Amino acid sequence: MLDFHLASLYNVSTKRLKEQVRRNIRRFPSDFMFELTLEEYLDLRSQFASSVVSKGGRRYMPFAFTEQGVAMLSSVLKSDRAIVVNIEIMRAFVSLREILLTNKNIASRLDAMQKKYDLNFQLVFNAINEFSTLPDVPRRRIGFQVQEPQAIYKVKKKK
Repeated sequence: MLDFHLASLYNVSTKRLKEQVRRNIRRFPSDFMFELTLEEYLDLRSQFASSVVSKGGRRYMPFAFTEQGVAMLSSVLKSDRAIVVNIEIMRAFVSLREILLTNKNIASRLDAMQKKYDLNFQLVFNAINEFSTLPDVPRRRIGFQVQEPQAIYKVKKKK
């Protein structure tokens, strides 16, 4: 999770959250939290509404927190809100892990079945694999489009 998302959840400013992290930097090793590079930040910029630096916007690259980093924030941000939010975030991570594990189990079962049965069922497994991947749907163009050929105008010569 990014620092500005967590700051919003904890109801603190991003500046204060980063300040507390920097004051307790030994609690945040590289596998708990890292600062995005300029390239990573620019990739994210198109996904988030971001402000312009000259107008008082973000001047530093955001921090990205792993699950352990989010858990460590509760020891840095000491408020009732931080405790409640941290518990909910941990529950969300657990739910996400369970969903990923369930999908991994289904995929491994399909692989085992595919190896177990002979080539007669290969067609069925190919169809299942085909349906499990989303097709690339071409996007429709936006705007008015003319479907008729371009008009050709004849120029009359003066006599």
